[in-house]
Amino acid sequence: MDTKTTNHPESRVLVISDAAPHRNGVGAYYADLIDDLIPYVDEVELVSPEISGEKWQGCWMVPLPGDSTQKLCFPNGFQLSRKLKSFEPTVVVIPTPGLFGLVGAMLAKRQGIKVIVGFHTWFEKLASLYWNRVQGGITRTYFDVVNKALFRLADQVLANSQEMVDIAKNMGAKKVDLMGTPIGQNLMHTPVKRVPKLLNRVLFVGRLAAEKNLPAVIAAAKACPDIEFSIAGDGPERKSLEALAAGVENVTLLGWVGRERIVQLIDDHDALVLPSKVESFGTVAMEAMARQRLVFVSEACGICEWSDLKQGLIVVDEDLSLADALQQYHSLSEFEIHRRCSISRQAALSHVQWNRELWLQCTQGEQVSRSVPVPVPVPARRSLKLMYRKIRG
Repeated sequence: MDTKTTNHPESRVLVISDAAPHRNGVGAYYADLIDDLIPYVDEVELVSPEISGEKWQGCWMVPLPGDSTQKLCFPNGFQLSRKLKSFEPTVVVIPTPGLFGLVGAMLAKRQGIKVIVGFHTWFEKLASLYWNRVQGGITRTYFDVVNKALFRLADQVLANSQEMVDIAKNMGAKKVDLMGTPIGQNLMHTPVKRVPKLLNRVLFVGRLAAEKNLPAVIAAAKACPDIEFSIAGDGPERKSLEALAAGVENVTLLGWVGRERIVQLIDDHDALVLPSKVESFGTVAMEAMARQRLVFVSEACGICEWSDLKQGLIVVDEDLSLADALQQYHSLSEFEIHRRCSISRQAALSHVQWNRELWLQCTQGEQVSRSVPVPVPVPARRSLKLMYRKIRG
């Protein structure tokens, strides 16, 4: 049966993004979303900067202030306009408040094309982590102006947490809905080779940036010498992390890891940790859930707001350290670990299916269902304090 012509109206989706595919969370989101939508829409394409051999291609660019691993890219407006005319999209999706996104939204609106803005990151909240008072003020002003402009141009705004929905509404967005998160097809469909029996190997994957709270990972490694820790990624805090990890024998720094290696990397570990201070969602946590791994996240991660996903997470309370949480789960039985990992995978797969349907509704002009998936009836969050008492007897 042809799902493109049977299940949904005709749709041609063009994503115009400042984020290179899989280079950061937003880039990964839309690369995965496109793969997820391909069987259900007539055409879907991405226009963005590209990286070939660690070199950025396709636009004029300068290093992003505070993070030389990311670039501020300037698009060719004439090429964007020609792409819109040749592709003839029924909807344009704008995921980023950069110049690609802003110019793309303006051109699409001028041509009478529906515009959906994806609101993923509140950059104003990150300003104090990267820039001094003057630089932070300029940055906050820029993103405030551009986000408000995008919200005025948008026919619809999709945000990835309730907090982001509220922020968008406060900034003037008129039609705002909550979106979920896709993950790569290989993460869902590659057979899981090994479900953890014990908590012996822990993984962090992500940008090495201030908001990720990497010192907490190193502190956990020092407190848990019988657990092996791997840290994969690159970013502005790389040198600082190397200094912190020096001499810590159970920490391995893997550097940047390509997406083609993510499945194997997660499967080689028993748990993933994401102790972020600021995290709009935390896609890598859901990716690890899909691979039936234990997933430890801080309360600051937006993924915790999703009741359907929280049941598969171990949320570390503010008054407990990551090391405390890992030590407590290190003592759990094989049966309890397997039960938690099984719940995690089912929750992730159900969420992906719901998010796919939401995007199809939005891109094809159908009414958006505001309900989120109903979770399996297990406790949405297990208190680590109660778990500790149970383990210690």
